[in-house]
Amino acid sequence: MDKKHERSRRVMLFGVFDGLHAGHRAFLASAKKRGRELIVVVARDAAVRLLKNKTPRLNEKARVRAIRASGLADRVVLGDKVQGTYGIIRWYQPDSVCLGYDQKALAADIRAHMRKQTISPVQIIRLGAHRPRIFKSSLRP
Repeated sequence: MDKKHERSRRVMLFGVFDGLHAGHRAFLASAKKRGRELIVVVARDAAVRLLKNKTPRLNEKARVRAIRASGLADRVVLGDKVQGTYGIIRWYQPDSVCLGYDQKALAADIRAHMRKQTISPVQIIRLGAHRPRIFKSSLRP
């Protein structure tokens, strides 16, 4: 396999995953294909309240359990206690970070941290949407 098409060793994925649905499963499966090890970082309840201005239906521990039970990730962890510090990236040192079509602000923030050299360079991979009008969690009542 040539260098351009070689899979990353360690892929990291960020998300809320409030009610694991087919869109999430497709997102996780697509990220898993990009590497040998998939680490899923589940947003903490406080981060969800801060970013989305609402409380998730399922608490952070329940969301972690749901992803672990799905078998789609090699490791599932909670995000940093302090939003935007990216200690989780420094700790696990992924080769790439997969982001969803709607995670533009997160991509920009990670790139800014790489430019400031507060985190090591990682490849950012944008994954496409899986029927977003049906499976976008934040659109659900």
